[in-house]
Order: sequence, then structure tokens, then C-alpha cells
Amino acid sequence: MCIRQDDRVTDPDAAASDHILNPALMRKHYRAEGLDEHDLAAHPMDQFTRWFEQAARAAADGMIYEPNAMIVSTADTEGHPSSRTVLMKQYDTQGFVFYTNYDSRKAQDLGANPHVSLLFPWHAIARQIIVTGTARRTGRDETAAYFRTRPHGSQLGAWASAQSSVIHSRTELDTAYAELSARYPEGEQVPVPPHWGGFRIAPRTVEFWQGRHNRLHDRLRYAIAPDGTWHVDRLSP
Repeated sequence: MCIRQDDRVTDPDAAASDHILNPALMRKHYRAEGLDEHDLAAHPMDQFTRWFEQAARAAADGMIYEPNAMIVSTADTEGHPSSRTVLMKQYDTQGFVFYTNYDSRKAQDLGANPHVSLLFPWHAIARQIIVTGTARRTGRDETAAYFRTRPHGSQLGAWASAQSSVIHSRTELDTAYAELSARYPEGEQVPVPPHWGGFRIAPRTVEFWQGRHNRLHDRLRYAIAPDGTWHVDRLSP
């Protein structure tokens, strides 16, 4: 049914759809607790552990999907940026680790320009963690140890996919996987691909972002000094 208003015909269903799909009208009012400097750990990785544990509990309650998912942003030698989501597989005082194909676009970027940004987007609990730092490859022993923990299918997938390369069809990928599956059936050890491994991101800054009322968010950023000590700055939202 259409409604005539001031000689204009409007469709209420279309108007409702426009409202739902209009990004200018999409907003969430954050009501989370604040983040105070006095509550922070002395080291950013200790503070990361606190928040990561809370994110993992939120995931167990169904609020967050894959709390170890992080957006990795790189740039090539000409400054062209690219971003993608990967899974963090380890973290410690030395940084954050993820694994990938070394022939992929992100690996090629990092080989030429090791500066990288990470983002943990925990929107459901009104939090983000933003990391800047430099990347270096993990050792082959560390890579092999992690590879052995992967499901059999994921091990085969590391061989089947020439990540970031152009392929003609899905069939090409499925055929490569089927051939590998026949060569290395379930229960048989799959060798670690020489073109596959990890990157460890050594942080230079780590920002903890907490959503607050009226878009007046808390942003506390750790930055490392030349002597290896960390200091914290509060950033305006």
C-alpha cells in the first residue's frame, strides 16, 4: 500500500528499508566501564593478556566469534596498503605470531616493508586493540612445531593453495586438494611446506581502545622507548 503525502507517493516498507540500510543512521551507544591509566599493567603484553582472557570468556558466551582473529595491514614498497583477517596463534613478550604462505601478498609486503599494523576488533564488548610494529619470520623449528598441531585438512590446504595467486576456477583448487589427500591420507604425516611459515610482530605501540558514552572513548597507548621501557599516553578520541 502506498501513502500520498503532499502529492508524493511513499512506500512505508521502502522507507523502513532505507532507514535500516542507511549507514549514517547506524550507531551504537557504548555503555562500558572506563579505562584508567592506574588500572593498566606495566607491560602492554600483560595488559593484552587481561583483555584477551576477557574476550575469550565473551567468546565462550557466544558474544565474540574467534577472539584471536586480527586484521593485518601491510604496505608494499610503493606505499600501497592492503588488509586481511588472520588468526593469531601465539603471543608473548616478544610479540604476536600468525602463519601464512610466504608467497602471499602480505608475506611479500612484509619481506619488502616489515612495518605492520594489527587490529583486534572486539566490537561486542566495545573494545579494540591496535598494534604497530615490525615483522620477522619465525624459525623453521617453531613453524614445524605449530604445523604439526594443525588439523590434517589444514595441513593439506597449506600445500594446495598458492595463496594470492590467480586461479582459473574452484575446480583447480579442489583438484589439487584431492590429489594431496590421496598422497597423504588421514593419519600419514604431511611435510611442512617450504613456502609456509610464521611471522612474529614485535610491537612498537599497543593501543587499548574502550568505547564510552557520547563517542568520548578511552584510548591508552603504550609506546616503547629506545631503552626498552614502555610509557603510556592518553589519546583524545
